[in-house]
Amino acid sequence: MSTANQTIKADIVVVGGGPAGVCAAIAAGRSGASTVLIERYGFVGGMSTAALVYPWMTFHTTDGKQVIRGIGQEIIDRLAAQGASPGHLRDTVGFVHTITPYHPEVYKILAVDMLKEAGVRLLLHSFTDAVQVKDGRIQSIQVTGKSGRIHVEGSIFIDTTGDADIAYLSGAPCLKGREEDGKTQPMTMKFRMRGVDLAKVKQYMLDHPDEFYRKTPFAELPELPLSGVMGYFKHWKEANLPINRDQVLFFTGPNEDEVLVNTTRVQGMDGTNIEDLTEAETLGRKQVMQVANFMTKNLPGFERASISQVGAQIGVRETRRIDGAYALQVADVVEGRRFDDVIARSGYPIDIHDPSGKGVTAAWVEGDGAYDIPYRCLLPQGIDNLLTGGRCISTTHEALATTRLTPSCMATGQAAGTAAGIAFRHGLNPGDINITELQQALREGDAVLD
Repeated sequence: MSTANQTIKADIVVVGGGPAGVCAAIAAGRSGASTVLIERYGFVGGMSTAALVYPWMTFHTTDGKQVIRGIGQEIIDRLAAQGASPGHLRDTVGFVHTITPYHPEVYKILAVDMLKEAGVRLLLHSFTDAVQVKDGRIQSIQVTGKSGRIHVEGSIFIDTTGDADIAYLSGAPCLKGREEDGKTQPMTMKFRMRGVDLAKVKQYMLDHPDEFYRKTPFAELPELPLSGVMGYFKHWKEANLPINRDQVLFFTGPNEDEVLVNTTRVQGMDGTNIEDLTEAETLGRKQVMQVANFMTKNLPGFERASISQVGAQIGVRETRRIDGAYALQVADVVEGRRFDDVIARSGYPIDIHDPSGKGVTAAWVEGDGAYDIPYRCLLPQGIDNLLTGGRCISTTHEALATTRLTPSCMATGQAAGTAAGIAFRHGLNPGDINITELQQALREGDAVLD
């Protein structure tokens, strides 16, 4: 049956099927509200699948306390039961305490299974290109695809597009990039290599510790499974590739001879501009070939390696975000601040890939190693029935450098979906719900708020 000019109605409409959107839709569906999830690709997972963002990092603080669970942990447990994730491993890069590898192809299937179990209607191959607003409320959105245009009406809408597309199209105020010049963190085209001798890589690290990241846990490394590597400073400098970065970064798995390389860097491009994205995709793929050739020719353990997969799209760290009821500040993160309206916590540090330089600026969380994300960060200004989750919540440019990470996106997505369910049940706008009720529902969903 053709869906051209069809109208679909749901209580809650979630747009964007990445980590935040999947968790938001599952939470909304489990609340009993009819829920639809709209995704532009033919699969869900967002940056975790389309752009090969891997592994998930991190669900823990620097001392190993788990501060993100909920639906995100449920996904990991179910992946582990299928042999598609080893669970949380020590980060042998040493940047965080744990990272969480997973098999992206299994995740694509599992996520859809969980959405269906929650009663969520899924619309793939569907791009949202218009939003109808009346009196400060979204009435419907327009979805365009192979079968024509579909109008999706709802009571509550959740923007988990990563780029704040729904907020932007609705007229809600949005921000982009750093305050002084609007520049955003660089994009990265990620790729996988097979045929890597990881035992040789580890031995080289142990023999040449000065060539790797200073926080690498060398004392424990002989006994730890190698999960990630940052360094080869000497090799990278001597190669003098036209890529504005100062080291090689890769993570192991999911197969025993496989790594995911996170080393390319495309700067000065706007991830919401199609001409910039076109150039970024082209340049990113050229950089993939340059980096892979460099690795096979120069790095011990990569002599027999070859490219096995390149991202379907370039990885985007930063574009638009809402200018919401409250913007999370860098001091909130670094000082580990607590908020009365906390809906998620995170232990991931500030991690700013320089918009124009070579390096990465990092700042770790003080106190107990975690900070709160307040509910107000999910609420845009000017649109009463809209929530956000994931990368486009309200933060400063600096604070975005931690909230953009996948586990945090899963947690804010779950919070948005749970809040939407409560708002619909009581006939309220999301900004008017009882925060204590929301927090209780999140705790019942195994979210960590304390």
